[in-house]
Amino acid sequence: MAKIQSLGSVAGKETIYVDVDDEITAIIDKVSTAKGKVIALVLPKRAPVLQSIVNMKLLKRTADTAGKNLVLITSEAGLMPLAGIVGLFVASTPTSKPSIPPVPAGPGDEPEDIDEPLDVIDNTGNNADDFDTKTAASKTVGELAAAGAASKLVADDIDESIDMEEEAEPAAAPAAAAKPAKDKKLRIPNFDSFRKKVILGIAAIVLLVVAAVLALAVLPHATITIKTDSSTIASNLNLTLDTAAKALDISNGTVPAVAQSQQKTATEQVPATGQQNNGDKANGSVKFTAQKCSGSGNPPGIPTGTSISTGGKTYIMEDTANFSITGFNAPCANYTSNSVSIVALKGGADYNTSGTATFSVTGRSDASGTGSATGGTDDITKIVTQSDIDGATNKIKSDNTDSVKQQLVSGLQSKGLQPVQTTFVGGDPQVTTSAKAGDAADNVTVTAVTTYTMLGVKKSDLKTLVTNNVNGHLDKGKQVILDDGVANAKFTQATPATATSASVSMETKSLAGPQLNLAQLKSQLAGKKSGDVKSYIKQTPGVTDVQVKYSPFWVSSVPKSSDKITIDIVKGN
Repeated sequence: MAKIQSLGSVAGKETIYVDVDDEITAIIDKVSTAKGKVIALVLPKRAPVLQSIVNMKLLKRTADTAGKNLVLITSEAGLMPLAGIVGLFVASTPTSKPSIPPVPAGPGDEPEDIDEPLDVIDNTGNNADDFDTKTAASKTVGELAAAGAASKLVADDIDESIDMEEEAEPAAAPAAAAKPAKDKKLRIPNFDSFRKKVILGIAAIVLLVVAAVLALAVLPHATITIKTDSSTIASNLNLTLDTAAKALDISNGTVPAVAQSQQKTATEQVPATGQQNNGDKANGSVKFTAQKCSGSGNPPGIPTGTSISTGGKTYIMEDTANFSITGFNAPCANYTSNSVSIVALKGGADYNTSGTATFSVTGRSDASGTGSATGGTDDITKIVTQSDIDGATNKIKSDNTDSVKQQLVSGLQSKGLQPVQTTFVGGDPQVTTSAKAGDAADNVTVTAVTTYTMLGVKKSDLKTLVTNNVNGHLDKGKQVILDDGVANAKFTQATPATATSASVSMETKSLAGPQLNLAQLKSQLAGKKSGDVKSYIKQTPGVTDVQVKYSPFWVSSVPKSSDKITIDIVKGN
């Protein structure tokens, strides 16, 4: 009985099992990446991949290149001759002694020459003996592996053992056979390179198809310029656009209109600029004097609540001042009042008087007072003023409205209408504020919601008006309207529009000339050469010249698609 150590416990040997569906590239990859120096390759029954001498040679070359000793574990009789030809060791079981099968008699392929002697590095140290194929022929695969790792293994390193009946098989000497010429062109296919070439090839084909479509269907374009003895007829019409109108009135120039509206909400924050002094109010007392030069009796008293002022500051009387005579200054009499308490109209230290001050009395030019006020203190607080609110509102009104205007234009165009942009008008903004005038705040936020409107009209109504005007200037029988000019009409207005009506002037330049049906002409010219295009169009009365331009440079005829044809009609010299 012989013992084969487990695969995981012997560093020098590795067993690889081949599936029946494995390709030669997969087997080669397994052998190349194996860690052991002695590889036992267990083959399934009827392994078709190694029935080829080419695959057998590839396997042998891979093992030699990687410095590995390969043993095929198989009993397939059909593989023996091939293994013998290429010089691969074969064993019927993992415990059998490996040997190179005899080479079959007769002509056949010869295994490739080994340029350098095979060195087997079995991790036994720098003094390990070279692998001797003759000596190895008399040993089992397990013995070869165990010998390679014997110097590094101890009893505890062996995980498990498998008892198998040892089969003694004499080594068979390889039969003498003539060596065929070495195949120098035998190489392992590089599938990564092949895959890259396939991907690049597909990409190149796609690019060629895209380039062909662009060159033949997308890029080709023809511009045909037709010069005629045409004339330009200008129209300048005064129109009234009205949302209340139900039908076009040619005689009065009234055109039914549709109002498109759009709201815009804008916000503006500004700092508060007002100030309010919440300090204590100054108070004091005043005596009044008066002079009376005619009449009898004392001057009338000054009632409580009367405002008096000094130095631009206003104070309120808290008592009534009554006069009594104090002397004469002929022919007038002098009068003096009792002392009256006063209080400043507002708080603040600037209402304090320095010493005795002279006060004027509102509504009484005959009386004046002297006195003082003290006790006023400062406590300044920012407040919102009406001018702050008005300034923020005006700034909102001046904001750019181009985006709103474009939205209105797009809305009218989506309804199939011709936008009249001069009728763009904004309504009065609805303003809300975060604080009212007089409120204490560091800043105020003003929000304004403004409704903007623009009027639009039917293009057919404008065409009718222009056609009616131009027909009176045509040379009947020779000319027709080639372009009414409505698409490029210019609108102006002297007075601002409202949300429902506007008075505008419309200016157009219509082109009159030979009758040409452009849509029909495009289909008739499709696919024609330049000379044929010119000959065909010049048959029309009134055409003076025809020019044809192609793009890109490789185009030599008019594209068959009408979308790729542009026809320009210009007035001839």
